[in-house]
Amino acid sequence: MTQLSVNVNKIATLRNSRGGNVPDLLKMVVDIEEFGSQGITIHPRPDERHIRYQDARDLKKIVTTELNIEGNPIPKFVDLVLEVKPTQVTLVPDAVDAITSNAGWDTIKNRGFLQEVISTFNKNGIRTSIFVDPDNRMVEGAAETGTDRIELYTESYAKSYSSNKKTAIQPFIDAADLAHRLGLGINAGHDLSLENIAYFKNNVGHLLEVSIGHALICESLYLGLENVVRMYLNKLK
Repeated sequence: MTQLSVNVNKIATLRNSRGGNVPDLLKMVVDIEEFGSQGITIHPRPDERHIRYQDARDLKKIVTTELNIEGNPIPKFVDLVLEVKPTQVTLVPDAVDAITSNAGWDTIKNRGFLQEVISTFNKNGIRTSIFVDPDNRMVEGAAETGTDRIELYTESYAKSYSSNKKTAIQPFIDAADLAHRLGLGINAGHDLSLENIAYFKNNVGHLLEVSIGHALICESLYLGLENVVRMYLNKLK
């Protein structure tokens, strides 16, 4: 079964919009794990507009599954990850002012930098993953950095799913097969939803984990958080 890691950034965004502690991020994370999620993902950005750096420290104390921290490995982020020591760190090349992640790494151009950062995390017992587009050159480049896994950036699949899902899925099938041959674990995320997740999981081989946040929280407004988490788990069997 592919594991589900729930990204809770949107819960933090809602909390921050009123300046208090409603909804209670920590309580909701406890609930999400009780509903069956096998991991929790957070993506603290430098301006802390949703997940705050202190949230990462607080979540480390209560998460009983796997904690995955995503972000651009600027010095402040690296220091946070080394302090918190999550199960996994996912390296994402997002700009400071990015609304959301919008591209994978150029693993060829940034190979030296990624090797250095990944070596630091590996020495501290933290599993590493690199956010990449479904491009075989980028997958090959990732394998040369020493990373444990890649996370396939699935926006292109989600955008084209309703019009031509067979064409949309093919680059991801190819990238995952190559990654597996190169000894990399495979994660995926971005714009995956209840509508498109099962087809992705059933066609992309060796898929270890998906990270889902925006769609899951939006769907929960209609269907309820507990129902939606369990619906994802059912589709990922």
